Amino acid sequence: MLESQHDHSTSTTSGRIVAISTSTRRGIPKSNREEVRLIENWGLEGDIHAGDWHRQVSLLAMESVQKMRDKGVPVRPGAFAENITTEFIDIPNLTIGARVSIGESELEITQIGKECHQKCAIYYRAGDCVMPREGIFAIVKRGGVIRVGDNVVVHTIPSESNHVQVAIDAVNS
Repeated sequence: MLESQHDHSTSTTSGRIVAISTSTRRGIPKSNREEVRLIENWGLEGDIHAGDWHRQVSLLAMESVQKMRDKGVPVRPGAFAENITTEFIDIPNLTIGARVSIGESELEITQIGKECHQKCAIYYRAGDCVMPREGIFAIVKRGGVIRVGDNVVVHTIPSESNHVQVAIDAVNS
């Protein structure tokens, strides 16, 4: 007889919001805002990328922005068209399905990285851009107002491969 013991615990990581950015047009750096409303199953209120799809919200770590600054590129949060810039969270290594809580709001990670079809101005200036490798995307599972400085908590659920399988010999029991 085979019995499955599942560890339903989640691991958590926390950080904070450094910047929130939106724009009304594609392909331009976003404007920084102090607060914005996340709309369930839609995205950030007033942002061009909001909609009924899997990339409602984009996130990038401040540490990724700093990598480009270290290459001599004078960029600010929002320059990569990300909606939420965080710090103290290893954004590029989150997993699809991870939940991100910000105040009363909750996001679910749906995509890691993206293909960059057109090279942006940052790429032409520096020969590199971190967003395609280190940016992530999410859908809004629960809406609410988020603000710069808010705590961000990531809940990672163990994958099926992490479940412990225990074999029980029915004959010897």
